[in-house]
Amino acid sequence: MSEPKSPTPTPAGDTYKGWVFKWTNYIKGYQRRWFVLSNGLLSYYRTQAEMGHTCRGTINLATAVISVDDACNFVISNGGAQTYHLKASSEVERQRWITALELAKAKAARMQAESDDSGDDFSPSSLQVGGGQGGGHQNSEVQSTLRTLGSKVEDLSTCNDLISKHGSALQRSLSELDGLRLTGEAGDKIRQVTERATLFRITSNAMINACRDFLSLAQSHSKRWQKALQAERDQRVRLEEALEQLAKQHNHLERAFRGAAQAHAIVDNKGTAGPGKGEASDEDDENEFFDAMEDAPEFITVPADPQFHKRSSSNVSGLNTDMCADDQSLNEEPLAMNQESPSQELVPLRKRRTRIPDKPNYSLNLWSIMKNCIGKDLSKIPMPVNFNEPISMLQRLSEDLEYHELLDKAAKCHSSLEQMCYVAAFCVSAYSTTVYRTGKPFNPLLGETYELDRRRESGYRSLCEQVSHHPPAAAHHAISDRGWTLRQEITVASKFRGKYLSIMPLGTIHAIFEKSNNHYTWKKVTTTVHNIIVGKLWIDQSGEIDIINHTTGDRCHLKFAPYSYFSRDVARKVTGVVMDKDGKAHYVLSGTWDEKMEFSRVMQSSRGGENGTEGKQKTVYQTLKARELWKRNPLPDGAESMYYFTALALTLNEPEEGVAPTDSRRRPDQRLMEDGRWEEANGEKQRLEEKQRSARREREREAASQRASGQSEDAVDEDSFVDHSMKSAPHDSHKALWFESCEDQITGEQVHIYKGGYWETKELGSWEGCPDIF
Repeated sequence: MSEPKSPTPTPAGDTYKGWVFKWTNYIKGYQRRWFVLSNGLLSYYRTQAEMGHTCRGTINLATAVISVDDACNFVISNGGAQTYHLKASSEVERQRWITALELAKAKAARMQAESDDSGDDFSPSSLQVGGGQGGGHQNSEVQSTLRTLGSKVEDLSTCNDLISKHGSALQRSLSELDGLRLTGEAGDKIRQVTERATLFRITSNAMINACRDFLSLAQSHSKRWQKALQAERDQRVRLEEALEQLAKQHNHLERAFRGAAQAHAIVDNKGTAGPGKGEASDEDDENEFFDAMEDAPEFITVPADPQFHKRSSSNVSGLNTDMCADDQSLNEEPLAMNQESPSQELVPLRKRRTRIPDKPNYSLNLWSIMKNCIGKDLSKIPMPVNFNEPISMLQRLSEDLEYHELLDKAAKCHSSLEQMCYVAAFCVSAYSTTVYRTGKPFNPLLGETYELDRRRESGYRSLCEQVSHHPPAAAHHAISDRGWTLRQEITVASKFRGKYLSIMPLGTIHAIFEKSNNHYTWKKVTTTVHNIIVGKLWIDQSGEIDIINHTTGDRCHLKFAPYSYFSRDVARKVTGVVMDKDGKAHYVLSGTWDEKMEFSRVMQSSRGGENGTEGKQKTVYQTLKARELWKRNPLPDGAESMYYFTALALTLNEPEEGVAPTDSRRRPDQRLMEDGRWEEANGEKQRLEEKQRSARREREREAASQRASGQSEDAVDEDSFVDHSMKSAPHDSHKALWFESCEDQITGEQVHIYKGGYWETKELGSWEGCPDIF
């Protein structure tokens, strides 16, 4: 490494530049790179010319660890995500960088702490009474001066530590020099002492400069500080006196009002003892009002007129009281089922299973799969169950009801905007079961069904049916005694992009609430499975969702942030805003799709803050304290050996009597896989798929004979290595048994909607109309 080619400031400065050798890989070794240290960030470029357009990497020193390997090498790491192995041309040059880096790290950590506490720094100025703009400006100037002085003091402290460290090293070198003879080794030690003395001189000069800056600043601002601090003390005394006087007046007025109210009640009621219910409720409302006043400072504040804060606080109080009352009714009232028929409570609920057989530790030999392809049609080769989990796609779709209680609470809301918050939380909660679920569900056979009857336990019934095979589509309908209906038809499209697989669910989800007649719709986001070829599989959700209330025009926009290696945000983050039909924000949603969601009531919004990526200003919301909407239930004990199934998923494939012959619980290959008999499951899976192909060819022949024209060809199985969307398929005359195809009145899409009859047929036990698919 050569000396820096631009003027190099002292280590106490804000910018440091120079050439340093950086380790790249075992082939190229150390390569010379241009490093720039500025504002607590260390960036590097291949050449100085790249500084204007291409940065090769940046590391934040606020959280970095700086360590020294040997005379010329040093390492910078931010906890494992980024690590730079660097080498200087000499020990003196290396120590110059170490000194500059340690100073920059101290400043960056200090700036980060000040940024985190910025709300506390500005709160006194925003609450000044009678100070006006002059008082706010004076307080801001004092705060700025104090921060600058604090920065200089920290510089002095850092330099002092460095001087102590280098002084000790120099002393050790001198001691070693005294005990050596005049040989070649002595010459090396003398050179080392010379370099350390040079280093000590550089650090001492830096400390002297820092001391000079500190003294000049302290002398120029000392009188101004005294005046500012005295003004603050006087103002605080005046505020305390005014507050004490107001408290006495309030107490006096409150006693006078209560005495007058009691006397008035005695006169009106002719001696009736005690206040009536009206007075008690008024007193309770008044107490709630002042409790809400105490919550007002919990805004996410932005600089504003103090009179605005005072006015908005009183408005917030009433709104917050109403919101708390509604939410309290949701939490306190038990959601009992079948209240109108208490006789059902005498029947004990069925005890569901809590375990399934552990997942076998079978190794997957890709060559054993590929050798089966030799000389065969690729469309006839089934994928082994090693990639699957022992439930079908219909059962996976029913898992959306894992947190059905969110819809129960939404059905009880009086406000459509609060109801939207619970619907949004339900939408997000559907992804919480996918965090560790890297297994592929079984593709349902055409005509396969799945029922989930939880009416006695949770008040809802759910039915799914595979209504199409090319493209594969499943229709789902769930209805609850607690006033809501959920329906959807989902078609899955996927794209393999080398290192990852993108799964894009197509179709609209509908939630209808009986009491309010509110009708909500939304779509699902993209699911990405990473490390398909090499490495451990992991799943991410990304995209945006718009939830629309077609009755009122309310809207919620949710954003699922994709995972980024360089992002400082929490992983799996979800944010959202609930707006009315006019676009006014009422609630802000935040959380993660795998853990929990919270909501905050918006009291004021404005355009301001930092510019966004497209040059637009960000919207700043003033909100009340965040409250929890939804939290993920913990996984059962031993879930890692049971495909990471949730408590509900463990019961989905539990055998039940009275279900339809086409129910997924009766599927033999899926049952064999759950029991750990994977070899038999693979053979049974191949038999079922061949049976499905034969049934499809028969339907095509019947359709061809009716049309008197047309040709039939082999059906194509979805578990193959080819893209069947590129292959034209003949007409298939299959019609769903429990769903009928029609045009959706809300979205205009061609969908399958439940036409009824399933649960009545189950009560009669007459399944003659069901096809034989297993």
